[in-house]
Amino acid sequence: MPERPPVPASAAWRDGADPGRRQFADLGPLKLESGGRLPAVRLAYETWGELDEDGSNAVLVLHALTGDSHVTGDAGPGHPTPGWWQSMVGPGAPIDTDRWFVVAPNVLGGCQGSTGPASDAPDGRPWGGRFPLLSVRDQVAAELRLADLLGVDSWALVIGASMGGHRVLEWAASAPDRVDAVAAIATCAQTSGDQIAGFHTQLAAITADPRYRGGDYYDVPDGEGPHAGLGLARQIAHQTYRSAVELDTRFGRIPQGAEDPLEGGRFAVQSYLDHHGDKLSRRFDANTYVTLTRTMITHDLGRDRGGVEAALAQVTARALVIAVDSDRLFTPAQSERVAAAIPGSGPVRYVHSDYGHDGFLIEEDQVGRHVADFLREGARRA
Repeated sequence: MPERPPVPASAAWRDGADPGRRQFADLGPLKLESGGRLPAVRLAYETWGELDEDGSNAVLVLHALTGDSHVTGDAGPGHPTPGWWQSMVGPGAPIDTDRWFVVAPNVLGGCQGSTGPASDAPDGRPWGGRFPLLSVRDQVAAELRLADLLGVDSWALVIGASMGGHRVLEWAASAPDRVDAVAAIATCAQTSGDQIAGFHTQLAAITADPRYRGGDYYDVPDGEGPHAGLGLARQIAHQTYRSAVELDTRFGRIPQGAEDPLEGGRFAVQSYLDHHGDKLSRRFDANTYVTLTRTMITHDLGRDRGGVEAALAQVTARALVIAVDSDRLFTPAQSERVAAAIPGSGPVRYVHSDYGHDGFLIEEDQVGRHVADFLREGARRA
């Protein structure tokens, strides 16, 4: 087997690279909830379909932690991987681009064209470790400006899962007059102590890597960046993305190939985690992982709104809440809390899966049916 090339110091998309299907919106300065300020904000985004004359058919799709704007489409120039939700968005798909105008931004703080730690600061150097602390509300504030630029007065649907679901709920709370319906999938309204603990260990894995260099590693050669820490963070996270049932059934205590664990070799599940850690380090950026994980740690829809239930009670959008029954990251109980408190929500719709949190990606048929039914219900009410 040929030796793999060294891991890049960062796999962030940088200015001058092929944009692929990305479009870019320059949104001006942004004051941040933490008290900081970004002097210039840019969001990269992709669109599919056409906006109706009355602007009534716009759908906003919000990605999870390591996703990006490339929701659907082939891999190719500018896009090293195919779309992450291919069967959900497109002609004839549950979110049918023959009917809906779909917008998917790369989140503020991301590494695929939007302003983030890998972007150049005003001094011409990457922000790196100087990048300010962001909150979910800051990210939605930037997306609100994008909606203004695109001429979208109100979204027919704002949909997202996991970290993307945090922004879905924040949209509903921050701008109720701009959201007709929301779909919050495998997510929560407020991160728990258990989740914060898991996110903290992932941050520690990255920041303890000597090659992290306090976040200033963009000018180092390939192989000299913080890929060990980023890979370890991904391994820690991946255990929460999958269920114990799946890992035990799929791998159990099977050795990896000819390796003998009693002689220092690995079990297959160890090789699996190593693979996912290496894979992410070749397509993502360590500082971005840190920045976005911190937004999840501070996520609290009820902050300065009288608590979570009070904030959810003010949501005026029609709501679809989906949980994965085996999810041990964002638990079904957290989805039940959201659905119980939003006036326009029905009961939680469940995805039955042995895969855990990643079921929102793997069980596309089940998720797709729930979303398609929800959109049809909205059309009948219109």
